[in-house]
Amino acid sequence: MINYQKAKNILKKAKIKIQDENILIKNSLNRVVSRDVFSPSNHPLGNNAAFDGFAINSKDTKYAKKNNLKYFKIVGSIAAGTKPLKKKIKKFESIEIMTGGIVHKPFNTIIPIEQIIFYPNKKNPKSIIINKKINKYNHVRFKGSDYNKGDIIVKKGTIINSNHILAFKTLGIKKIKVKKKLNILFFSTGNEISNSDNIPSWKVRNSNSYYIDSIKDNFLFNFKNGGILRDNHQNIFKSKINKMLKSSIDIILTSGAVSAGKFDYIPSIVRKFKTSNYFKSVMIRPGKPILFAKIKNKAIFGLPGNPISSAACFRFFVYPFIESILGVRTEKPFKAKLKHSFKKNKNFTRFIKSKLNTTKNGNFEVELLPGQESFRINSFTKSNVWAVLPNGQSIFKKGQIIDCFLSNQSNKTLT
Repeated sequence: MINYQKAKNILKKAKIKIQDENILIKNSLNRVVSRDVFSPSNHPLGNNAAFDGFAINSKDTKYAKKNNLKYFKIVGSIAAGTKPLKKKIKKFESIEIMTGGIVHKPFNTIIPIEQIIFYPNKKNPKSIIINKKINKYNHVRFKGSDYNKGDIIVKKGTIINSNHILAFKTLGIKKIKVKKKLNILFFSTGNEISNSDNIPSWKVRNSNSYYIDSIKDNFLFNFKNGGILRDNHQNIFKSKINKMLKSSIDIILTSGAVSAGKFDYIPSIVRKFKTSNYFKSVMIRPGKPILFAKIKNKAIFGLPGNPISSAACFRFFVYPFIESILGVRTEKPFKAKLKHSFKKNKNFTRFIKSKLNTTKNGNFEVELLPGQESFRINSFTKSNVWAVLPNGQSIFKKGQIIDCFLSNQSNKTLT
């Protein structure tokens, strides 16, 4: 058995190559950018008004005072989305301008509508009255002040979210190059596994495939259910691996049959192939009997059959592997104070079903829930994070800062 850190290091070295593809922005949510994305244009495209008001040339207000009023003739109006006036602007002229309207020369400053004094009156304005010097560039949003043409919008390895899509569309980007979505083929194993709702006491409902399928969008992969491999399906499993090597499937996940029992044939079948970066059994709980192997440019994970062990191993082995091969920046834990003390085996890394809350002071506090046995799903339904207690330490005291990971989505959703 190896420790968790050594298993992670093996996964990092076992990268499989994933191709790129160009996709439309509307289809880019939760995809991984395969090269830096640059702005094709300035934003804003031109100088424009930050407020409704009137545009003038500030130079014309140099000598304006309360006892030396300046009258600026209103010569037009510009709304957002309309072309600037083509007429030649003379000294002491102004235009009404709406938020987003283009500020063109010689206009260079905006007076908000609330500050305007109209002449002869507000109902029938001919001019506006200026009674003081107005600074240049008041309430003007400058061309390229948000993005200049050529600025980086997102870097390679970024997972696209809705905020990015807003930026892409604003800046006129139609397509981007992303990593192809991983294709995962999943098999449940065992004669005890049933897809029926009503089962006898010697059967187990098939839940692992549904769980993994439910989180595919959060964790960047396509899911295909390969069905159930029974206790005498060794040859069928071998043929499935051979087919995978010639298909678009990138990773096979199995659930169950990886331990040392009579019908635990997954390791022996996998070893019939020329593998690299192989490991089996890691000093973790839950999920100790986990298997990994790379075969050519494909990968196989043998997850434990127990639902909680399977969920933990997906979260802390399969997802980090997916991040690595897609070139995503490594997910970081967030920190929380331990609500109660906890004791564990010093040599094992523990993944603890936990409940994250905030204290009165607004700090994160994590409660390690009762019912940590791997067969218990009750505590998993009440949890919202996995707390990770590393090997090398046995006693974790109340108030200690520990690492936490969201249960069913990446911590990157918090950053």
